[in-house]
Amino acid sequence: MPDEAAPPVYALGHADRELRRLSIQGRLVNPITRRFFVEAGIASGMRVLDVGSGVGDVAFVAAGLVGDSGEVIGTDRSAAALAFARRRAEEGSLGMVSFREGDPAEMTFEEPFDAVVGRYVLMFQPDPVAMLRRVAAHAHPGGLVVFHEPHRGGLHSYPPVQAYDRAYELVSETVGRLGGDQELGLKLHATYVAAGLPAPTMRMESLIAGGATSLEHVHYEMDLVGTLVGEMERLGLATADELEPDTLADRVFTEVAATEGVVLGRAEIGAWSRI
Repeated sequence: MPDEAAPPVYALGHADRELRRLSIQGRLVNPITRRFFVEAGIASGMRVLDVGSGVGDVAFVAAGLVGDSGEVIGTDRSAAALAFARRRAEEGSLGMVSFREGDPAEMTFEEPFDAVVGRYVLMFQPDPVAMLRRVAAHAHPGGLVVFHEPHRGGLHSYPPVQAYDRAYELVSETVGRLGGDQELGLKLHATYVAAGLPAPTMRMESLIAGGATSLEHVHYEMDLVGTLVGEMERLGLATADELEPDTLADRVFTEVAATEGVVLGRAEIGAWSRI
C-alpha cells in the first residue's frame, strides 16, 4: 500500500501558462461540474469544503449554488494558486468564499461541512482511497461527498489530425509517468467503497466540438503540451523543437476547421454519496 503520509504529486504545476489554461478549463468544464453538484444535492445555504481548489473554479461553482446564505472554504497546497483564487473572489464580490493553504486531509475546521467536493484531485494522490477517507471525515453524518475525475480513454479526433492525436498521447504518457492516474474517474466507485463510503451515484459527460467552434476545445488539450514539454524532454518522449508547443493549438485548429472535423475530449465522471 502507498504511504498515506506521502505528498501528492501534482504534475501540472501553477506556472502562468498553466493558470491561463485553467481559465479555459473553467469555461468548458465548470458547467459539467455544476450539473454534477446540482444532481448530487448541493443547494442554497450549505457549507461546502472544496479540496484542492487551485485557482478557485470549483469553489466558485459551489458558491453559485449555496448563495449568500451558504459558505465555501477552498483548500490547496499552492500559495500562488490561492493568491490568484483570492483575487478572483474579491473581484467577483464572493464574500461567502474563503481559501486556506494546506493539506485538507491534515487540516481542522471549526465545524463539519454539509458537502466535501473536489475536481481532478484524487487522480494526483499516492493513495486516493486514504485521501478520500480522510477528507470525507470533514462532512457531518448525512453530508455529501462529491468528486469529479477524468477518464482519458476516449480522446481522439475525426477525421484524424495527427498532431492532435500524438499530442494527447504524449500528455497521457507524461502525466502517467509523473504519477497522475488519468483513469481515476472509472475507479471512483471502487475508491468510494474502499474508503468506507456508500457506493456512489455516477454520471459521465464529454467535451466535443467541431470545425470553427473547436478553438477552445483544442487549446484545452493542446496547451497541456506547453505545460509539460519540459517533463517530456526529461523523460525522452519528445522535444520542444519537435512539438513547437507555442503554435501547436493554432496548427491543430486550422486543420480541424478546414476539414469540419471534430475533437473529442476526455470523459468527465462525477460520483457522489451521502455518508
